[in-house]
Amino acid sequence: MDNLRRLDLNLLVTLDVLLSEHNVTRAARKLNFSQPSVSVHLAKLRDIFGDPLLLPGPRGMKPTARAEALREPLRQALEALGRAVSPSHPFEPSKADQTWRIAATDYGESTILLPALAGLRAAAPGTRLAVVEMIPARIAKQAELGEIDLAFHTSEGSPSGMRRRTLFAERYVLAGRAGHPRLGRRPTLKQFCALEHVLISPDGGGFHGVTDTALARVGLARRVTLSVPHFLFMVSVLHSTDLVAMLPARLVRGNPALKAVEPPVEVPGYEMAMLWNERSHRDPAHQWLREQIQKSVLEDGVRSTISTRTRL
Repeated sequence: MDNLRRLDLNLLVTLDVLLSEHNVTRAARKLNFSQPSVSVHLAKLRDIFGDPLLLPGPRGMKPTARAEALREPLRQALEALGRAVSPSHPFEPSKADQTWRIAATDYGESTILLPALAGLRAAAPGTRLAVVEMIPARIAKQAELGEIDLAFHTSEGSPSGMRRRTLFAERYVLAGRAGHPRLGRRPTLKQFCALEHVLISPDGGGFHGVTDTALARVGLARRVTLSVPHFLFMVSVLHSTDLVAMLPARLVRGNPALKAVEPPVEVPGYEMAMLWNERSHRDPAHQWLREQIQKSVLEDGVRSTISTRTRL
């Protein structure tokens, strides 16, 4: 209690920013304080906590163990205090001017963002949307620091500690160009392995994927002749060559230039999820954005089902 009596809100806010920036100059700029003022705050905090909190390091300042332990409780306490002293207003999309930042791969852009874009623009024309490269190892930290609002990632392998909502389940189909001479019907396993395949390798240069793992279980291997990092380029390759690929079904549907058949080997699919940090979970604008994306995904799935039944 003695330490609590010696603290004031400005010191706690300064500490929160210092733990985020790891740099006195950047923290001062973010707080709109002078650098000496931030240094004075840091000296007081060190005295109150009996710990140096931040030590000089090769890339700015490095938090001590005590500082790391303070980081999340302090962030949650300040956010709770902010909610307590701020009046709650309903989000009005037609008057909003937010800039949302979303981390996604080209697959997430095509299957989640593209179907949602028209609805977002119509409902909230004053907002902006920035799509940034999705780097799985960084999304938890980016969301914690407020650098991104949402990320789209497979449920398996999603960072722990993030809020998550499953958007849809995806499966794989064997795809090639329309009129491909070997895709008139479902190929046998032997025919499948003899085809020349292109494979997605997000990290670059890999020639082994989930399909190869499934084939290895039955003592078989396919011919992977091309490895690419992006789905968009893969689709272009399929359009213009006789290469084939195991593609997520959502990337094939509605594309008259591609032909898809069921593969002769069972390859496990995956779930796509929307991820966000606890810090924005209760924000009305953020809640609205998440609901709009969820709604768009559901509507897109219904349209796809109706279209498939019509063709059948």
